[in-house]
Order: sequence, then structure tokens, then C-alpha cells
Amino acid sequence: MSATDIHTGAVPPRRDLGELRVIPVRHRARTIGTAFAAVLLIAILYSVLGNPRWGWPVFAEWFLSEPVLTGLGRTLLLTALGAFFGFTLGTVLALARVSSSPLLAALAWGFIWLFRSIPLIVLLLILNNLGYLYQTVSLGVPFTEISFFSYNTTQLMTPFLAAVLGLTLNLGAFSAEVIRGGILSVDQGQHEAAAALGLPKGHQARRIVLPQAMRSIVPTAFNEIIGLAKGTSMVYVLALPELFYTVQIIYRRNLEVIPLLMVATVWYLIILSVLSIIQYHIERHYARGALRTLPPNAFRVFFARLGLVSLYSPARPVSVAAETPAPVIRARSHGSDWANSLPGGGTVEIRGVTKAYGDLVVLEDVDLVIPSGSVTAIIGPSGSGKSTLLRSINHLERVDRGYIAIDRELIGYRREGDTLYELKEREVLERRTDVGMVFQNFNLFPHLTVLQNITEAPIKVRGLSRGDAERLALDLLARVGLADKAYAYPRQLSGGQQQRVAIARTLALKPKVLLFDEPTSALDPELVGEVLDVIKELAQSGITLIIVTHEIGFAREVADRIVFMEQGRVVETGSPEQVLNDPQHRRTADFIAKVL
Repeated sequence: MSATDIHTGAVPPRRDLGELRVIPVRHRARTIGTAFAAVLLIAILYSVLGNPRWGWPVFAEWFLSEPVLTGLGRTLLLTALGAFFGFTLGTVLALARVSSSPLLAALAWGFIWLFRSIPLIVLLLILNNLGYLYQTVSLGVPFTEISFFSYNTTQLMTPFLAAVLGLTLNLGAFSAEVIRGGILSVDQGQHEAAAALGLPKGHQARRIVLPQAMRSIVPTAFNEIIGLAKGTSMVYVLALPELFYTVQIIYRRNLEVIPLLMVATVWYLIILSVLSIIQYHIERHYARGALRTLPPNAFRVFFARLGLVSLYSPARPVSVAAETPAPVIRARSHGSDWANSLPGGGTVEIRGVTKAYGDLVVLEDVDLVIPSGSVTAIIGPSGSGKSTLLRSINHLERVDRGYIAIDRELIGYRREGDTLYELKEREVLERRTDVGMVFQNFNLFPHLTVLQNITEAPIKVRGLSRGDAERLALDLLARVGLADKAYAYPRQLSGGQQQRVAIARTLALKPKVLLFDEPTSALDPELVGEVLDVIKELAQSGITLIIVTHEIGFAREVADRIVFMEQGRVVETGSPEQVLNDPQHRRTADFIAKVL
């Protein structure tokens, strides 16, 4: 190779490529920084370990002594009890703060405001002297003389109980805001998807919202727990011999202050290290579905450095979505197969429905009847009320006037004379299972696998066994061409694949009516076809389909009837041929002319 080739960067003949040696770029600043850090670390270690005034023999004498270990045990017990009761209280307060009850939310806010304001040391002293304010602690009927239990406050409020109660109240106030922040970080679409599947509120919180919120909660929560572990040193004001107070007692006797303080410091460092390891693994657990590939287990990293194991453990093979859309499997996707597995469609009646947000009227006196087994496409400009109407059908939106019924059964209300009374949440959820909904942005649960996404509602809502639910899910996945994605997480799928999973998840409840809210608008153009193919096949199944779409060509091909909306009103309805080829209303004609 000539010098000219080297300096000009010319590509040498292919036969010479194997002779080239690759040298990575050298980062001199990084090398200098690493050397400086190493020298600084050695200097610190030499200063600490080489200075006899640190009293390392005294440190060694007391580090594992019985009084220190007893104080350490009390510190760990206070930390564990304070963390458990504190986060339990914090969870209740956080849920109260996000509740729809203004009084409950205000009461929770007041509690948090008060106990975040009071210094921990002051709170501990107040609780320890509670007997001065209240001679007895009683349980009975308020504002009467009826009492079930009464006990002397001074005898009941021991220093240990005062410490646990003080740490609980303090941590509860701070952790409530941490948990509330985590709950608020969960996308609103997750709440709506869980509600649309008919999952009860408690189940939504436990299985859908809190697991996703934990990614935001855990880092700050462990900061609070670590602060709590160190904050237990405050209970010295109660003369309670935890780790720090025990060390104080010892060095006041032998005057070896620094060695004994180092005993406490090292034990706190150990506690912090253990909590950090626990935090790492909890964060890793809740990162499932949020990351395409989980970071390796911390212990596996350590053993991999020793050459004992490979860095990544073998896992269940999961195929990641390719850049190009996968074809839909046709072998089991014919209309007759869908018809055998789905119930008959329901008739949807929309009568005089009006909906407003303040002064903005989004639906005005909408009147429609959608026949059983039909396919209705709703089209119109953005902001015309299409999605609001769709969400009103399954009561995700409450209407101001009018009603919606499926097979003559009201959705969200019961009728008494000329008055409609909204049903309780449990009854709304039961009726909502007959109305499946596929969202524009998929709203799959990211922390659950594809299989778990589909089986969650049938198990909880329909009462299927796990085995039956999984067989149903695998069958539906095969029908939409995703049989090999059962154990993948949503993040590992393309947009088109995620939307097909969302369709399968909705069909698992076997609804009478299936709502599609612009099912292809969040997809790349090349992925639209695979979703539309599935919807076309569903159109032959007998289930009632209502589709909000901007795909006019698709609406022409698949719909029995097209509804054109503008400014919250139904402007025109009719067959695709009539509405698209010979619109009767001028505004419809103008819109069709622009989009075709």
C-alpha cells in the first residue's frame, strides 16, 4: 500500500483488507482523568488506613461487639417497620389525593402539608410526650361516652412505639407525593384501556397502573428508605439505644470518638450498599417491557467478570419485529372462522346525544341506529366529534343529554321514568365488556407480555381459567398472524403488530360491538395494510363494527354505511356509493372532494 493511499484515505484493493490492523482512537483526556482518579483514591486510602489516629484496633474491637450489634438490630427493625407502615400510609394518602372526592383529596393534602412541615426530631418529642396532652387513648363511638377500649397514654406510648409512629408519619407524608407522582406518570391511555376491558378499579390499580408507576416510584422511594435508615439516629432524643445512640454511649465512656463513629459509619455504608443492590433488582424487575433488552443481573455481572458464567443468561427466544411488516396468516383468518368464535353483533341506538366541555359543544343532538352485524365508518374533519361519539358508546365519556343502548340495554345508566341514573362503576364495567374498543395509540400494557395482555381481562372479567384464557389468546394471535409473538413485550413489536395485538386483546372478551378509533393513524403507511386486512376479515364475522377513520378508500371497501360528521352533528348518512359518489349535502361534497 502506498503512502498516498494512506494519507488520502483511498480504499485499498480488496485483497489487502485482511492485512489491515485496526487501532481504536485514543482518548488522552480520559486516560489522564483515570490516572488522576487512581492516584487520588490511593492517597485517600493511605491517609485513612495509614494514620494511627483513626484507631483501627479500637474499630476492630467494637465493630462486631454485642452492644453495637444490638443497636444495629434495633436500627434495622425501626427501618423495616417505618418503611412498611410509612409506604402503606403513603399509598393510601396518594390514592386519596388523586381521588375524585374533593374533601378526601383536601384531607390527604392537609396531612401531607402538616407532617412534611414538622421536623422529625420535633415530631418524635411530641409523640413521646403525648401523655401530657391526652391522659388516655380510647376507642369508641365519637361524641358519645361509649368506649370499647381505653389505655393510659404514658404506658402505651413507649419510646419504641413513639419512634415507629414518628418515622411512619414522617415517611408517609413524603412517600405519598412520591407515589402520587408515579401514578400521574402513567399515560391516561392505560387507564382508559383497562376500563374499556372492564377491569375493576382495584385490579386496574394493582395490575396495570402501579406496576408501571413503580419505574418512577422506586428510585425516589429508595432515597426515602435510605434517608429513613439514617434518620433512625434521631431517636436518640428518646434515649432509645439504636446504632448511633449505642455508639455515643460507648465513646462517652472510653473517649475513643473517631473509631466509634467509624463503626457507625461503616455499618451505615453496609446498610446503604444492601439497599442499593435491592433497588437495582427491583428497578430491573419493573423495567420489563420498558426496555427492549433488560440489563444483566448484578450477580451475573460479577461472576461473568470472574469468567464463571456468560454475561447474558439464555432466555426464551423472542422474535423482534422486523422493519418490514409481517404478512397476516391466512390459514385460519377467514370470516367463517371469526363467525364461529364471536357472538352475534349488537344493535346500537344513539338517541339525542349531546356532550359539551364547558362552552364547547362537541356533540349536538346525535341520532343514529347502527344495525346488528353492520360495518359503519364515521368520517369527517378533525374536531368534528367522531372520537367523542365513539368513546360515548362504551361510556368512557359521559353524555350530557340523550342515551346510548346496545340491544335495548342502556350503557352506563338505568332508566326510571324520564330520568337516567348513572350506574355504579362495577355495573358500568360489566356492561362495557360487550363493547370492545381498539385505540388509536394501541394502549397495550407495556409491562405485560403479548400473551398476558390478552389473557388479563378474560381471566378477571369473564372468569376463564388461565389455561383456557391462554388457549384462546394463542388462537387469536394465530388468526392475526402473530402466533410467534406471544412472549414478546409490546415494545419489541412494530406498530402494525401492536395494533393487531390490541385487536386480539379486545376480541378475547367476545364483544357484541367493536369500536375502532382511527386504528391506522399512528402507523407508518407501509404498516397500514396489515391492520386493515384484519379489520376486513372481521367485517365478515357478523360482529357490529364502528370505525372512525380517515382511510376513505378503506371505508368504501369495507363499510355498509358511512356517517359524515361536522361540528358535533351528523350531516349525512348513507351507503358508501351514495355518500362518496353522490353526496346530498354540500359540506359532505366539499369534504369528499378534498380527500379523494
